[in-house]
Amino acid sequence: MPAKDHDLIKQFNRGNREAFNRLVKRYMNDTYNYYYSITQDPLDADELTQQVFVQVFKSLKKFRYEAAFSTYLYRIKVNTLNSYFSNNRWRSFLGLDQMPELETTDEDFDKKTLSVELWKAIEQLPKKQRSVISLRITDNLKFKEVGEILKISEDAAKNNYSHGIKSLQKIMGKKR
Repeated sequence: MPAKDHDLIKQFNRGNREAFNRLVKRYMNDTYNYYYSITQDPLDADELTQQVFVQVFKSLKKFRYEAAFSTYLYRIKVNTLNSYFSNNRWRSFLGLDQMPELETTDEDFDKKTLSVELWKAIEQLPKKQRSVISLRITDNLKFKEVGEILKISEDAAKNNYSHGIKSLQKIMGKKR
C-alpha cells in the first residue's frame, strides 16, 4: 500500500529526500497537465511545474497537516499561475511575445489559438475570478473544493465563477 501524503511529508521533514521524490512523482503529471491545458506550451508547462515543486520543497517544513496535501499543492499552483499571468503582461508590454513561434499544424494552430485567446481573456479577470475559473476549467473541481483551496466559501466560489463567466462572455464577444 502506498504511503499517504502526510506520512511522506513527515518523512521528508525528518530528512528523507526520497519521500519528497515520491510526492513529486505522485503529482508531477497532474501539475504538468494543469499548466499545459492553460498555456498549450510544453516549455511553459514544464517551467511552471518545476516552479511549483521548488516552492513545495522550500515550504514543506511549514506544512500544518490541517488540509490534504493536494489542497496545499493547488494553492501553490494557483499562485504560480497568477505570477505567470503577471509576468506575461510584462512580456507583452515589452514586445517579447512578438517573437516567432515554432511551426505547428493547422489543427494544432486552431486549438492553440482558441486556447490562447481564452486564457488571455481569463487573464483580464480579477484575481479571485481568474483563480476560480482556472481551477474549474482545468481540474473540473467542485465549488466546495475550489472554496477550500482559495480559502473562500462555496457560495463565494460560485459567485466569482458566475461573474467571471459573464465577464469572459463580454471580453470574448468584443474579440469576435
